[in-house]
Amino acid sequence: MQRLTNAYQNARVEEIDGHSRYIIMSDCHRGDGSVSDEFLKNKNVFLAAMEHYWKEGFTYIEAGDGDELWEHQYKHIIKANRAVWDQLLHFHRADRYIRMYGNHDIRLKDPGFVRANLWTAADPDSGDVEPFFTGLEAIEAVVLQHRDTRQEILIVHGHQGDFANDQLWQFSRFTLRYFWRYLHAFGAHSPSSPVRNSYKRHKVERNYVKWIRENGIALICGHTHREKFPKHNELPYFNDGCSLYPSHITGLEIENNEISLVRWRVDPNEEGFLQVTRRVIAGPEPLDRFDLKRRVPSAD
Repeated sequence: MQRLTNAYQNARVEEIDGHSRYIIMSDCHRGDGSVSDEFLKNKNVFLAAMEHYWKEGFTYIEAGDGDELWEHQYKHIIKANRAVWDQLLHFHRADRYIRMYGNHDIRLKDPGFVRANLWTAADPDSGDVEPFFTGLEAIEAVVLQHRDTRQEILIVHGHQGDFANDQLWQFSRFTLRYFWRYLHAFGAHSPSSPVRNSYKRHKVERNYVKWIRENGIALICGHTHREKFPKHNELPYFNDGCSLYPSHITGLEIENNEISLVRWRVDPNEEGFLQVTRRVIAGPEPLDRFDLKRRVPSAD
C-alpha cells in the first residue's frame, strides 16, 4: 500500500484532454529470440499494433517489463528485436514514448544503466556504435491528469508491494536466470510470479483495490498478465494484460475522453488470408465515470 502511495507522490504528471490519445501496454518481456523468449510468438502482432498507433497519433506508454532483463543481456535483446526497436524509435523521437520500469526491467531505474545500454547501440550491419534512445528516462509511475476536470489516473507496473518481485527482486531474478529460464521451453513458470500463482495474483489485486478505495484514484496496472476492465459495480482497477498470451496481445486505449480494452491477434479474412486485427473487448467508457472524487461508487 505504501509503495503505491510513494509511486503516486513521485509520479510524472501528464495532462490530458479530449484530444489526447494514449495506448498503454506492458509485459512484453522482449527476449533474445531463443526458445525461452515468450515475446517471440506475438512479435509480428505487436509490430502491426504499433504501426497502427503511430499512424493514428497515439502516445505509447510502456508500463513496465518491456524487456526481459532478468533472463537476458540488453545487447542480445536489442539484436533479436531490431524491427521493434526501430518502430519504437519513431515514438521516442516524436516525444510520444513513455518508458516505465517493472520488476523484470527494474534495472532501468538506474539512469546510468539506461545511458549505457539504450542511449547508444551497435548498428546490426556495421557494428558501429550509434545514437539509439538518446535522452530516454525510465520512470516508475505516471499520473494522467485531466486538464478540465483535474481527474487523476495512476499508472504503475503493479509490482509495488509484491514482496518477491519488489523488495526481493534480486533473489527472484537469480532463480529465474539460472533455473526457471531453462524450464520455460517445457511450460514451467516460477512460483514467485503472480502470472501462474492464482493466490498471489488475487492478493496483489486485492491490494490494488484497497488502495483505490482509500485514495479515490483510478489505477492502471500490468504485472499479473490478466486483463481487467471494471464493471459498473466495481472500483476503477484496470489491467492492460500483456503481450504474451498464446494467440493475442492486449492494451488500454484512451481517446476522446474514453477508455477501452482492446485485443490484437491474427485472424483470417473473408478470402481466407491471415491478417492482424484489432477488437474492442471492453468499453469504451467515459473517463469521468471512474472519477471517484466526483461521485460515490455503488459498491466495491
